[in-house]
Formats: sequence, C-alpha cells, structure tokens
Amino acid sequence: MTSTSTSPGLARFNALEEQAALAALHEACASTAWADRLLAVRPYTTTEDLFVASDAAMAELSAADLAEAMAGHPPIGRPKPGDPTSSREQRGMAGASEELKAEMLELNLAYQERFGHVFLICATGRTGEQMRDAVKERIGNSPEQEREIVRAELGRINRIRLGNLVQEEKA
Repeated sequence: MTSTSTSPGLARFNALEEQAALAALHEACASTAWADRLLAVRPYTTTEDLFVASDAAMAELSAADLAEAMAGHPPIGRPKPGDPTSSREQRGMAGASEELKAEMLELNLAYQERFGHVFLICATGRTGEQMRDAVKERIGNSPEQEREIVRAELGRINRIRLGNLVQEEKA
C-alpha cells in the first residue's frame, strides 16, 4: 500500500456505475463534454488528480460547451427552488437587503442582455455586496474577456462541487 491511497469518498465515486457517475458529474457541472472527459479518465488516485482533470477539461470547453455549463446555474440572488447546492453557494445573498436584491436583479438582467447568459461567479464565501461589485466591474468587459473569466469561475465552482462529491462521508 502506498501513501497515495485513494480516499473512501473518491473510491466510492470511482466505483459508481457509468450512468450514476455521469449523473453525479452533471450535478457538479451541466456540461456534457466536461463530464464525459472526467468520466473517461476514471479511476482517480487522489482528489487532486480529479481537480487537475476537471481543470484540463474546463480549459478545452468550446463556447457552446461553456453555454451548456452556464445554463445549469441560476441567476445570483435566485437559487433554484428546492436545490440545496445553489442555495448554499448563494448564501451571501440570503441575508441581503431588499434594496441589494433588487439592485442585483437589475444588474443580472443588464449583464444577461449584454452577454446572453447569466452572470456567473463562484459565490461560495462571497457577500451580496461582493457579488454586486463583481457584476458592476465585469459588465464592461469584452465578450472574449468575460468568456475566460466565466471559464475560470466555473472551474472554481466545479472544484468545490467535486470536493463535496468525494467527501469521506456521504450525507
């Protein structure tokens, strides 16, 4: 046995039937191409190997693949009803004032009109004010700049979600 033995959570993920693993990956990211790439290189020895594969797959996504991934994310301030993941990730908006929520809705709409997709940010650990400031800053970006920022933000989100997927204990 080596010191790089696979964690129980990662071993559980590696052992999933292909369709179950694909479904689990789709919970982390709505991009079919991303999920297919991660599935193709199973089994993983370490969680870091899984993260590296995720980053590599994210880097290869086409504009259409990125659009598919973004379609799985609700607007900031409006998590999917009944979805504990989006509610947990957007916790920073939960206690926001009605004024901030209204401002965020307006900014989300302006951003979506400019770029054709929801404003995407790794919301975990951010306050409502930080997310508002980020959309204000990013709305002036070119579409090309914004696509690469979105790619990086999706990569951060995917790492967090994959980490949750392969935790030691499964709730």
